[in-house]
Amino acid sequence: MKLNSIGLPEKDVEVLAAELNILLANFQMYYQNLRGLHWNIRGKRFFDLHIKFEELYNDSQLKIDLIAERVLTLEATPLHTFEDYIKYNKLEVGKDIHKDEKAIELILDSLVKLLTIERVILKKASEISDEGTSSMMSDFIVEQEKTIWMLKAWLEQDV
Repeated sequence: MKLNSIGLPEKDVEVLAAELNILLANFQMYYQNLRGLHWNIRGKRFFDLHIKFEELYNDSQLKIDLIAERVLTLEATPLHTFEDYIKYNKLEVGKDIHKDEKAIELILDSLVKLLTIERVILKKASEISDEGTSSMMSDFIVEQEKTIWMLKAWLEQDV
């Protein structure tokens, strides 16, 4: 078994990097959705949600950079074109959303789908003892699970 420069099996890392690129593409879509929500939200909750959406898109921008840098660390190339982002996207595209509940539902649905992708990556990273990727996915998952709980509470859904 051939190892890469950080001691991980090359063939397994190729698969893992491809999964990270899928996550990257979906985070790019999530980020863009959040920007649109931030710009287009209307109504009595505008001020609170405008600020919250900015907080979320700033956080997602940091995560996008972390994912891309992890792909590079694994000696692969991060996806970087809109064509690729669209090709691998699994999230609903939030176009012209102005209503608060619809916006929160889009974010909630997106986070659930991102968690699904992250758990696949976490499992694959754990199988090859890739602590760097595993740690990053664990951190993302913990934070996003808490955000999901908060969004469901905001929507007054059972948690």
